[in-house]
Amino acid sequence: MLFNSHIFIFLFLPLTLAGWFLLNKTKSKVIPKVYLLGMSLWFYAYFNIRYFPLIIGSIGINYILYLVMQKSEKSPVRKSMLVTGLLLNIGLLFYYKYLGFFTENINYLFKQDFNVINLILPLGISFFTFQQVSFIIDTYKREVPNYNLLDYALFVSFFPQLIAGPIVLHEEIIPQFADENNKKLNPENFSKGIYAFAFGLAKKVLIADTLGNFANVGFGNIPSLNSTTALLSMLAYTLQIYFDFSGYCDMATGIGYMFNIVLPMNFNSPYRALDMNDFWKRWHITLTRFLTKNVYIPLGGNRKGKFRTILNQFIVFIISGIWHGANWTFILWGAINGVLVIISKLIAPKTEKLKKNVPLLFWVITFALINIAWIYFRADSITLANQMIAKIFSFDFGAVGNVFIESVKSAEFALPEKIISKIIPSVSAIYSHGLLLAMFGFGIFASVKMKNTNERLESFKPNPLNCAVSVILFIWSVLSLSGVSTFLYFNF
Repeated sequence: MLFNSHIFIFLFLPLTLAGWFLLNKTKSKVIPKVYLLGMSLWFYAYFNIRYFPLIIGSIGINYILYLVMQKSEKSPVRKSMLVTGLLLNIGLLFYYKYLGFFTENINYLFKQDFNVINLILPLGISFFTFQQVSFIIDTYKREVPNYNLLDYALFVSFFPQLIAGPIVLHEEIIPQFADENNKKLNPENFSKGIYAFAFGLAKKVLIADTLGNFANVGFGNIPSLNSTTALLSMLAYTLQIYFDFSGYCDMATGIGYMFNIVLPMNFNSPYRALDMNDFWKRWHITLTRFLTKNVYIPLGGNRKGKFRTILNQFIVFIISGIWHGANWTFILWGAINGVLVIISKLIAPKTEKLKKNVPLLFWVITFALINIAWIYFRADSITLANQMIAKIFSFDFGAVGNVFIESVKSAEFALPEKIISKIIPSVSAIYSHGLLLAMFGFGIFASVKMKNTNERLESFKPNPLNCAVSVILFIWSVLSLSGVSTFLYFNF
């Protein structure tokens, strides 16, 4: 089930909210949680009922491993449970996400003909797997208190963060469900939630999906692009993935507030970054936190000399690339980001003063590098990504074809053009190109200069203006739901 769908907005979310707060008025502490757990599992199973046993089994097995480690004082037993948990979780992820890719490469390298199994990727498996891996590791370190099965299952499956993050920690979520103050409807939190959800829905539906249409045309026809359309296709995807992920994070944050649950920040205006290290402190914050805590630090972090520090950083980014997808493009994307972050850190002592004096220069360089890296993330193959970059730097600038212009014309923007063109036919082309420039210009401006939703929520007050903004964005987005696509990060 998608956040940007009629069934979620008009049926699932109202039912879940109403049931949660009404049941919390009873004396039972169990029934409301059971209800919320059941609704969260329905939310997950709606995508594909065949994967319902998968998440149930994953939760059950991880909880058993947790119980054994909690009750055992014997180090060999605890270590064996930790290793078992890591193997089972990562093995499950490997089977569904990487087995086909791995088999294809074995066949290619060793001239074999093993059967390639391509499975439908279970929704959110990368997110709930990493969440449970983190929990198992914390349990081994004796950093986890006693939780019952219901609390653990709700921690894993709470629907706002279930299928595309953030990757939450047990101490961030479980205590909030136990807080009696959070079980009553809080008008201010509820207003915040609607406000954040409306902004997120608008980012996803009105901006990300529209620019995504342009990017799809470009990346689907790379050999026929000129430098202009290649450059704009690259930028379209850069903005699409920003507003797609940002929009999802806003909606998840907003839903959390409706339940009086504060989810950790996962996205903090990364396109404001002046170097690649700063970019990765702002982009997918909880994934970076997970990899730092569970990969970088165990490898030695920065405690074993400069070479090992660089190597550890590079390994983290390779894993980040692989985590995002089973394709060499993702691995190369991770490697590119790793190299750029390492360079950023190495030259930081010499560039800090320059950043303060000429921030625009560093922003342009960083934003250009981000754009180039996203090409490898989006392209279907490394060869096609290289072709796209070659098109950009061929300096073969030409016209933007109608197929690109028409791809971003939603109904609300196409109607004014029809009216104007009947009066002044020659204005149609000017209008179309002006709309295109305005869309790209607004996307860059909004992602860099405008306050992000978390910043807005810090000073949020329920008032007529915020109410009007929420209502307008919500209605406009709902009226535009017919042509939406899935969230990009659902693939990961």
